[in-house]
Amino acid sequence: MARHSPRRFLVAALVLGACFLAPLRAGADGILVFAAASLKTALDEVSTAYQRETGNDVTISYAASSVLARQLQQGAPADLFISANEDWMDVLQQDGVIEPETRVALLGNGLVLIGAAPQTHIGEVSAGYDLAEHLEGGFLAMALVDAVPAGIYGKAALQSLGLWDAVQRQVAQTDNVRAALALVATGAAPMGIVYRTDAQADARVGVVGSFPEDSHPPIIYPVAETSFAKPEAQDFRTFLQSEFASDVFKGQGFSLPGR
Repeated sequence: MARHSPRRFLVAALVLGACFLAPLRAGADGILVFAAASLKTALDEVSTAYQRETGNDVTISYAASSVLARQLQQGAPADLFISANEDWMDVLQQDGVIEPETRVALLGNGLVLIGAAPQTHIGEVSAGYDLAEHLEGGFLAMALVDAVPAGIYGKAALQSLGLWDAVQRQVAQTDNVRAALALVATGAAPMGIVYRTDAQADARVGVVGSFPEDSHPPIIYPVAETSFAKPEAQDFRTFLQSEFASDVFKGQGFSLPGR
């Protein structure tokens, strides 16, 4: 496989990431939700059903949890925040940005290694898997490994399995996990690490293997209302835990903690 220019690869990653990073504003009577990029496919379906059922407007801004959390710290007027990990929600809770009594562990997820479809599934990725060799000189697409939850989980898994040192110089980091998925789906990177649900959302990729649950911290998506949320936010937060929403989330590969 031909080697790619790191500069060209970084530009591609930034362009793809920008597709998810433009914050949106809800109208005066609408609900504005900040949500992790990995939720897009499922949450779009859930919010569409909610708007059809209630007539209430919902606008969703998708990006990396770290980006959204920083925007909230700076006063962005979102009503609900759904993070891809608990750490960023903890930060906002400590800062008084969210209402702790509204916080719920909404969803769970898993971590997978992907390549261009079709792929032969190897089962669990193990310490004996030669990831560097399988990259064949190409890049491993991952979300930012020190800031974005999917990247943090992915780095932790590779370190736990003893694979990080061999591939760290071949990691192409993107602003969010959906951008990493897109790099593999478009052939810009031969392999990547994304959430289980992301791999399911794009037919152009196949799952090579799943990372053991004990190789990284538990992947939990908490939801909470912000301290400046509109009253309507509670209704949508409740809908996110409804039977309909739960079925949609399960159909997209999410788990439901405690349910």
